[in-house]
Amino acid sequence: MNFLKIMFGSMLGFFLSLILFVIILFGIIAGAVSTMKDGEKVDIKEKSVLQLDFGLGISERTPNNPLKFLARNGNTDMPIGLDDILASINHAATDENIKGIYINVEAIGSGWATAEEIRQALIEFKKSKKWIIAYGEIYTKGAYYLASVADKIYLNPAGEVLFNGMYSEVTFFKGALEKLGVEMQVIRHGKFKGAVEPFFLDKLSNENREQISVYVNGLWNHMLDRVSESRNITKDELNKIADGLLVRNADDAKQFKLVDDVIFKDQVLDELRKRLSIKEEEKISFVSLNKYRHSFKDERKGESKIAVIYAVGEINGGNGDDETIGSEGLSEAIRKARLDKKVKAVVLRINSPGGSALASDVIWREVVLTKKVKPVIVSMGDVAASGGYYIACAADSIFAQPNTITGSIGVFGLMPNTAKLMHEKLGITTDGVKTNTYSDLGKIDRPLSVDEMAIMQTYVNHTYDEFITKVAEGRHMDKNMIDSIGQGRVWTGMDALRIGLVDRLGSLQDAIDAAARMAKLKEYQLKILPKQKEPFEELMKSLKEDGETYMAKQQLGEYYTWFNQFKHMNRMKGVQARMSYWVETK
Repeated sequence: MNFLKIMFGSMLGFFLSLILFVIILFGIIAGAVSTMKDGEKVDIKEKSVLQLDFGLGISERTPNNPLKFLARNGNTDMPIGLDDILASINHAATDENIKGIYINVEAIGSGWATAEEIRQALIEFKKSKKWIIAYGEIYTKGAYYLASVADKIYLNPAGEVLFNGMYSEVTFFKGALEKLGVEMQVIRHGKFKGAVEPFFLDKLSNENREQISVYVNGLWNHMLDRVSESRNITKDELNKIADGLLVRNADDAKQFKLVDDVIFKDQVLDELRKRLSIKEEEKISFVSLNKYRHSFKDERKGESKIAVIYAVGEINGGNGDDETIGSEGLSEAIRKARLDKKVKAVVLRINSPGGSALASDVIWREVVLTKKVKPVIVSMGDVAASGGYYIACAADSIFAQPNTITGSIGVFGLMPNTAKLMHEKLGITTDGVKTNTYSDLGKIDRPLSVDEMAIMQTYVNHTYDEFITKVAEGRHMDKNMIDSIGQGRVWTGMDALRIGLVDRLGSLQDAIDAAARMAKLKEYQLKILPKQKEPFEELMKSLKEDGETYMAKQQLGEYYTWFNQFKHMNRMKGVQARMSYWVETK
């Protein structure tokens, strides 16, 4: 009896402690949120240095989720969005209290177009005659790409610069599926539509290898052009460094002029003090982006507005969120901007590899309707391909970065045949009654018949024809021409400009400026859509999702990436306009 009393007493104590912990946690979070609300002014000291550190990755918009600031690798800052990064760098150029920028970045955690926008903002910052100093222990290619604009680049004596070219890899699942007894029945239109190849091939097709080679080399050459310009090293020399892996330690990096000097951090801090004209023992006033973004407000004025609508992530049905595009949610945001008389133009910011063809078409329709009554400009981020390009093609004008991944005009369908798995391996059978010939179309425990495969192919072909027809109409190009540059082929932004898929190379701000010109606006405010959820609502959502993701990562380790790809496949419904490639700034 005493044992039971002790056990139940301990359990009660544990649950009471857990409840108390949750209450305290919510109190901490509420306090953090209340002290850092947008619009509350943060004072910046004289002789401050804006510090850039993207260790938590970069999203399109700063999340409105208080849980995101909790310890990640010991960092309690909120992940910050590209919108606030660019606004902070631009404002720092005219802020008398900010004397310079300190870049302390090992990796960016974004695509190349995001790095391009930040890099261009840093170049503009330098026009203010203020300085930029970069220091790192390790520079990945993306981090070095940013650092290359600095007045001085410093490297730790035991550090390294990873400068060995770019590599793109595709993981193939055909062998694993065969061992499981699963056959993926693929229906596609577009010989370059490589998104389905991992399920029925064990290596790259010739067409896929060709397109990946073209766009990876395009990204690499663009990076070399910019680094060559900033560091005054010829492109040939940079390629020789990468080809021979000549930079293998910090001294090599200095010898080949990738960095200016090899020193310790305390020496870098001494230089910063000299530049700030402060004493040796005086503490440097570093200002993080998360703090600095609260020190100023958007000073745009005017009754008129330009709506900036963010379309980020995979495209599916439903409402979506900050990391996914829901056809209902995004359509509602576009419709809201169209019906708002104060909104004189729309900028659709797309960072999406595509997804459901049906959901993409629903969003496309809203873009078409909006274009009839006010200018619609598209700004492409890291990727705006397949369904991401589908929702862009009807715009008045399309902006992309040189290293944006776009195109992938093609569609596909996947239908698993689990007959061998179910019948032979698991011993599971099914039986049923149907009223018509195709009543059981879509059953996954048997192969598609010849007639059924033909029906599916007809459906995919029809969707592809709709896709290229809408692109041809939106781009004012011949349909056969679109077909020739379509077929699922992926292009960089620079190549897309050359073949007519985009109109101009430029940033989000360039797109906003173009929208203002088209709407003949001199003064305007920005209206940001879709509206982000309230912090508490975001917190509840992420408590569940982050917990599930954490458990999966703990159990699967390095295999989580593959598991995640299977999760994406499982969410696919209907014909897909989707691209499977992602080139990160590693």
